[in-house]
Amino acid sequence: MDLKNWKLKLRYGKTSTPFKHFTVIGNCEVGDLIDSHSCRPGPAYVGVKIWATVDQEAADIFFSIGKQIGFTPYDKVEIYITEAVKPPKNEPYGYDINFTPYGEK
Repeated sequence: MDLKNWKLKLRYGKTSTPFKHFTVIGNCEVGDLIDSHSCRPGPAYVGVKIWATVDQEAADIFFSIGKQIGFTPYDKVEIYITEAVKPPKNEPYGYDINFTPYGEK
């Protein structure tokens, strides 16, 4: 996808994508995180922006990211259709992973 003016091109139909943009939020247990992610171990809310075809696929991606980087959702997740910050790619993907720890640790 041409990155110049990608939001306008999507909005006005100059380009298209099979994906919708979601934000998935979950109550999670954070373990030892890998990569450049940081949060103290313990309970936290985790939010991830995701390009996916349907909400169930967004949830699956959220759980997959958790396994890959080191957090485990406690229960169900909340899924919202939201405004994108980054453009879609050729495959579904997640980005902008944010942690908000709570409780004493």
